[in-house]
Amino acid sequence: MPHGDMNFVDDPSTFASLAVGKDEDQRLNPMQRLFERIRKLPQVTIGKLRGYARGRGSEFLQSLDMRFASLERGYLAQMEAPTGIIPGAGATVHLPRLMGRGRALEAILGADLFDAHTAERYGWINRALPDGELDAFIPRLARNIARLPPGVIAAGKAAIDATQLDPLDALLEQNRLLGETFEKPAARELTRVALAAAAQTRDGERNLETLLYGF
Repeated sequence: MPHGDMNFVDDPSTFASLAVGKDEDQRLNPMQRLFERIRKLPQVTIGKLRGYARGRGSEFLQSLDMRFASLERGYLAQMEAPTGIIPGAGATVHLPRLMGRGRALEAILGADLFDAHTAERYGWINRALPDGELDAFIPRLARNIARLPPGVIAAGKAAIDATQLDPLDALLEQNRLLGETFEKPAARELTRVALAAAAQTRDGERNLETLLYGF
């Protein structure tokens, strides 16, 4: 699951002006609105990661109820900071809830690539499973949940969500701060350097953290 298109840095207004549903909060940016739709679904949502999920890809997973990854092949990162911006689709809101403030700061400002074992230890994902077990585990979990009596899923989600403050205000603050970082010259300069170094190509994505930091 790739990150957002870095080319938005040349004209942030094209990102902000993407279509908004008439019933959606227009104060949120398009990716926030999309992931909030997913987060608020009445169904249980489960993510399976076998590969790399950086930036928006990672934030998509954070909008799901549960996340599971291949121990050998799962990797996550919030890679925005070296390009001069902060995550803009929920990570600054959801990662502290999942892993705590200190670890969230490490993930977001350190911008390292996390293997599935470390991501599980930090709370980024529910479990890191051996690759050969991943495909069997998730359908079994989904079937068990689907067999629950009517009303149990909705009640369980509502009761758990009630223990947390509504993240809307935090998302709005994230959106404001993201706009501020986009407006700074460093964001354009660093992103253009990354694009020139093939950051948004297949080979560049394989070694993105090293490329972004220039070492």
